[in-house]
Amino acid sequence: MNSTSTNDPTSVGLVTTQTVTLFDQGEPLRLDSGATLQPIQVAYETYGRLNHDKSNVILICHALSGNAHAAGRHHPTDTKTGWWDGYIGPGKPFDTDHFFVICANNLGGCDGTSGPSSINPATQTPYALNFPLITIGDIARLQRSLLLHLGIDKVLAVAGGSMGGMIALQWALDYPDSIAGALIIASTPRLSAQNIAFNAVARQAITQDPDFNNGNYYHGPKPERGLSVARMMAHITYLSEKGLHEKFGRRLQNRESFSFALETDFAVESYLKHQGSTFGKKFDANTYLYITKAMDYFDPFPDPETTARRLKMVRARLFVMSFDTDWRFDSSRSKELVRILNLHQKNVSYQEFHSPHGHDSFLLQDHEYALSMATFINRLYNEQLHPPSQRNS
Repeated sequence: MNSTSTNDPTSVGLVTTQTVTLFDQGEPLRLDSGATLQPIQVAYETYGRLNHDKSNVILICHALSGNAHAAGRHHPTDTKTGWWDGYIGPGKPFDTDHFFVICANNLGGCDGTSGPSSINPATQTPYALNFPLITIGDIARLQRSLLLHLGIDKVLAVAGGSMGGMIALQWALDYPDSIAGALIIASTPRLSAQNIAFNAVARQAITQDPDFNNGNYYHGPKPERGLSVARMMAHITYLSEKGLHEKFGRRLQNRESFSFALETDFAVESYLKHQGSTFGKKFDANTYLYITKAMDYFDPFPDPETTARRLKMVRARLFVMSFDTDWRFDSSRSKELVRILNLHQKNVSYQEFHSPHGHDSFLLQDHEYALSMATFINRLYNEQLHPPSQRNS
């Protein structure tokens, strides 16, 4: 455990991001593209304690712009906690009094795990666009390697929202003997043409930035303007029309009337500019290109034959969750996944939640949502402690 207590009894307290280097020239990570990669640094955080038989492990998978810092604070003065702090900690759905929770930064990331901004050992310069294209399967493969490195060969559950839900599903498909359950939240078995289009426009905004320099910008100006525009557009899709209206309406920003100039008149304009600017300064544009491409490629059920083959060995209990105002990955995409799983007689449950907050709802506090997650996790744990064969004897 790498946390210390704070005055908040429901917090995991102060935490430290840890790093480990995996793979070497003799045994590199083999990617779905056919390329290989080594060495690979992985940044991760853990919360709670691993029990004696290692049966209480929960792997948390983050969304596109997330990182390994899922709960607690790095410093006592931090104004923000980890991105899923509301759900990880003592008494919370991922209860750290009982479970050992792990979250790792994704392969291709820019928060401690190897990605385009990392140094290529062959050139001693940042990989930039020489970093190999990655897939959701590659991300899960690296997570699996991290867990094996930590001496863990089976997880109680893998949970994630949005892109994190894709990774959780990938785990159920690729490692059926290593996972008891998966929470797939506000996600989809494949991106729609509309979602691929959003990603394509975002990548164009980045690559057309005058400072992009074919991805080799690490020693000069960064394409912050392009990344900012990409984030502004994406951020709109993470919210709902109702949520935006309730928060901003047509309210003006720091003025009483229209400027009648191309200035920031509306509060929602100012909000999006701030979101884009902040993101453009902290995130790596090349990582955005690679991760959105990995999401575009994700399609584990392209045809009936492949679907049957991939689902044949899946035994994990799956819980698919969606939100009624999410239009980025709307509930029909979750229901599509549930139909596929039901058709192949998999153990799947589904629940749709009401929320005014659109796609971002999976990150926000909601009592019913939290209760459903906690119930699923506790049921998995109880079933593991007392399998049906023992209960019936």
